Amino acid sequence: MNDKIRINLNLAGTTYPVFIDRKDEEIVREAAKQVNIRFNRNQLEHPEMSPEKVMAITAFELSLQMQDQKERNDTEPYTNKIKELTEVLDAHFKETT
Repeated sequence: MNDKIRINLNLAGTTYPVFIDRKDEEIVREAAKQVNIRFNRNQLEHPEMSPEKVMAITAFELSLQMQDQKERNDTEPYTNKIKELTEVLDAHFKETT
């Protein structure tokens, strides 16, 4: 069953019709809201810049934030340490049995 819906997103004063999965509507609208909040703040801080440049700054800030979150959620070092400790324990138990 195709559960797509069409919504209109307003980003930086322009409306964009998009088709999304119904289950994603809340997160898509929240993402658009966050873009608009950032865009409006950047526009107030840089009134001399064109809307296109303000949007570029906004996209960069959000991308930077996403990269920061991605690094904070990197579990690979912990996974590797757990694997290493598991191997040590396995070796120990093999020696004692």
